Order: sequence, then structure tokens, then C-alpha cells
Amino acid sequence: MGRGRVQLKRIENKINRQVTFSKRRAGLLKKAHEISVLCDAEVALIVFSHKGKLFEYSTDSCMEKILERYERYSYAERQLVATESQPQGNWSMEYNRLKAKVELLQKNHRNYMGEDLDSLSLKELQNLEQQLDTAIKHIRSRKNQLICESISELQRKEKAIQEQNAVLAKQIKEREKTVAQQSQWGQQEHGLNTSSYLLPHPPPPHPCLNIGSTYQEEATEVRRNELDLTLEPIYHLGYFAA
Repeated sequence: MGRGRVQLKRIENKINRQVTFSKRRAGLLKKAHEISVLCDAEVALIVFSHKGKLFEYSTDSCMEKILERYERYSYAERQLVATESQPQGNWSMEYNRLKAKVELLQKNHRNYMGEDLDSLSLKELQNLEQQLDTAIKHIRSRKNQLICESISELQRKEKAIQEQNAVLAKQIKEREKTVAQQSQWGQQEHGLNTSSYLLPHPPPPHPCLNIGSTYQEEATEVRRNELDLTLEPIYHLGYFAA
């Protein structure tokens, strides 16, 4: 006779239940491995015992990748089903929900500006104060950062300007030195020209004056010769008388 259908129900005997769990678990893991090899499928198997012990099996890819793929697939399926099954009347509900959200954001904005605070409780006011303090800290930190960056930029510009001023001052000094040297050389040349003008060379004797002086000298020489000729007999007479 064939074996009859066994009714599936919880095994009351604790020992038998543990033995059955071990056998069925090993067979389930074996079947998961066989289907992954035979059908080239990605299989992920997770089993928790009644004591909370974990038993798992996954193909060559890790368990996290398979679970992440499952989450993406199930989320896309849920979104598709929700879109297809959503009636047109829900659009009004979505509008009301978005409108309430906008009103809440506007109310929070007024609270942050210090308005409409009468309806807030003490705890809500404390939370609002804490949020504002945190925001102020972030704002001050960002402001100090910008101030430091501005100071660094101004210091860099100041250094560049000082270097440029030093270069210009050096060029001005060199130019003044060159102008002074040129002026000194000009004064020296002007002094030489002035001394040459104040002390001219003596002019050569005029030809007429030379001719007159020569004639006077010749006349004086002739008179001297004539006087010698006149006195010569007297000298002889005197000589004989003596």
C-alpha cells in the first residue's frame, strides 16, 4: 500500500521538531544550490530557526546585492500597481495633502521670522529656539570663513602692491640719478665753453704795424751808422794828440 498524505502541522515534540528542521533545512539548501547551478539563477535563501539562529545561502553574488535587487524590483512593482489602481478621485486628496503641507511650511516660516508665536507651546518654542541657535551658528561660521578669505585676499593684494611700489621707486631713483649725471655733464661742458670765450687768444700783429716798426728800426740803424762815421776822425785826432 502506498503511503498516505501527511498532514502538515506543527510538530509538538521538541526533539522531533529539531530533527525535522535539521533534515529539511539541509534538503532546502541542497535544492537551492541545485536550481542555481542547473538553471543559472541567482538564489538567496534565508532561514531563521525558532531560537533565532540564522541559516542562509546565496549564489556567487553576495547576499546584499541580491537583496538590494529584490528591494528595487519590489518597490517598482508596488509603485506600478499603486499608479494603476489609483482612481481619479484620489487626485483631490493629493491636492489637499499638498495644500496642507504648503500651509505648514508657511506657518513654520512665519514662526522662524518671529510671527504667530501665540499658538506655540513651551516645548515648541524651545525647539524653535534651538533650531534658530543652530542656524545662527552655521551662519556665523560661514560669515567668519568668508571674512578670513577676504582678509587673505586683501593681504595678498597689499603684498603685490607693495612689491610694485618698490619696483617703481627703484626705477624713479635710477631715472633721477641718470638725469643728475646728464645735468652735471652739461654744466661741465657749459663751463669749458664759457672759459674759452672769456680768455681769447691774442690777435696776430697787424701787417701795417709790422711794416712801420721795421722801417723805424732801419732808420735808427742808419742814423747810428752815420753818427759813428762822424765821430771816427775825432777819435783819431784825440789819439794822436795824446
